[in-house]
Amino acid sequence: MSDVTPPAKRRWSLWLPLLLFGLFVALVAWGLIVPKDNNVPSRLVGHPLPQFALPAGAEGKPGLARADFAGGKPRLLNIFASWCIPCAAEAPQLAQLAAAGVEIDGVAVRDRKDDLAAFLARNGNPYARIGTDDLSTLQLAIGSSGVPETYVIDGKGTIRYQHIGDIRPDDVPMILKKLEEASL
Repeated sequence: MSDVTPPAKRRWSLWLPLLLFGLFVALVAWGLIVPKDNNVPSRLVGHPLPQFALPAGAEGKPGLARADFAGGKPRLLNIFASWCIPCAAEAPQLAQLAAAGVEIDGVAVRDRKDDLAAFLARNGNPYARIGTDDLSTLQLAIGSSGVPETYVIDGKGTIRYQHIGDIRPDDVPMILKKLEEASL
């Protein structure tokens, strides 16, 4: 007894590998055209900052505590480090925001005072206060996944916006708008 496959089934089985290869190429092309977003936004946007009190990270600047954000005026909380290259790249934009009257507080993550002082001397110091977070405790508590990250905090201490990555020149108007929205 011979096993004879009908011609229609045989033709279909010849095209199946080509069809599967075409599907694979389409999926790869889709992945290249629409890349995956790896940013992990904080789930604390819309929630108050956790309680914290960080020691001073730089000479001549006070430390940073949760109570500093309850003064009624929106401000920025910038998570940065002296060893972070994008942190240096965003320094001119932070200086521009500070010159526009924005109060900026910094949290230096896993940094040494000497390195931090050299970083600030090299890149400018737009910060009203700088706290040092040697164990990344605050960084993790507010949902930050890396440096730099900047948060808009309203006058009651609530996180209103999270900017992941360095602030670029074209981000400045948007940050100013987010600060204005946080004051309403």
